[in-house]
Amino acid sequence: MAGPFRWFAERRERGKRRRGNADGTMSLKEHLYELRHRLALALLFVTIGAVFGFIWFGVRLGPVPSLGDIMTAPYCQPDLAPYRVQFPGETSCKLLQTEPFEAFMIRLQVGTAAGAVLLSPFWLYQFWAFITPGLYAKERNFARSFVFFAAILFAAGAVLAYLVVPEGLQVLISFGGDEFITALTGGKYISFVITMLFIFGVSFELPLLVVMLNRAGVVSYEKLHKWRRGLLMGLFVFAAIATPGTDPLSMVVLAVALSLLFEMAIQIARVHDKRKAKLRAAEGWDALDDNEPAPFDYTPSDADGELPGEKAVASEQPKRVNYDDAT
Repeated sequence: MAGPFRWFAERRERGKRRRGNADGTMSLKEHLYELRHRLALALLFVTIGAVFGFIWFGVRLGPVPSLGDIMTAPYCQPDLAPYRVQFPGETSCKLLQTEPFEAFMIRLQVGTAAGAVLLSPFWLYQFWAFITPGLYAKERNFARSFVFFAAILFAAGAVLAYLVVPEGLQVLISFGGDEFITALTGGKYISFVITMLFIFGVSFELPLLVVMLNRAGVVSYEKLHKWRRGLLMGLFVFAAIATPGTDPLSMVVLAVALSLLFEMAIQIARVHDKRKAKLRAAEGWDALDDNEPAPFDYTPSDADGELPGEKAVASEQPKRVNYDDAT
């Protein structure tokens, strides 16, 4: 038992030393200890989420259906009944297991993914708590806004994919007509659904990336407006390649959704560039010569994200003496 007690004692001692520093500095060794601590907590929350998801896979949570029913709902829709194989003695819709541990691995995989998503605020906070001491206030606000909108867009893309999966399956399965019957294995079907959710969720982050690049000054509205047709064509090509089912419905839905989001991102960039142009005109930046310094205010302030103890450190600096006046 000496190991855990010693670990908590070291952790408490490092916290005291860090709080004792006015500027919150830490040595390299203390940073590595902090990183190990945050990673351990993040892994703990992911494990708790995996256990919860594994149990939820086969259990209803009141009005919420089980995770297994949610995942198999697109395959078990009534419109696919004529194309599904029905084994003797079976009246319900079930997936096919072809390996001894296939069902267990599917349940573990889906439960881990669902638990990680549900408990994402807890384990993502550990990474946020590790990097936020090194950021200024403006940088923290910028990162906080990015993470917030990224989570919303990813969830919106995953929901859209879940709504598209039944229609996409119907298109893919009906290609064979009456000459084929469908009996999807659990591994193939779950991989298809999870891939669809992931592809749609990540794809919805592309417009946010455009907005962030515009805010950082990398891409302007003029360039986006000039490249609009080519970028829209690229989005349709990307949707055709990225969708795992290769059915036309999923490709069209993803391409249209990305096009609308991209157009929204272009309009946000237009408003931002117009506001920045007005600010430059009001400050007179455009009238400055190339060799003339810009009218920036270099005076530190708390609003700009001054580090703790920065004023105290600045006040302790030795004052410059003018020896010409002293003589």
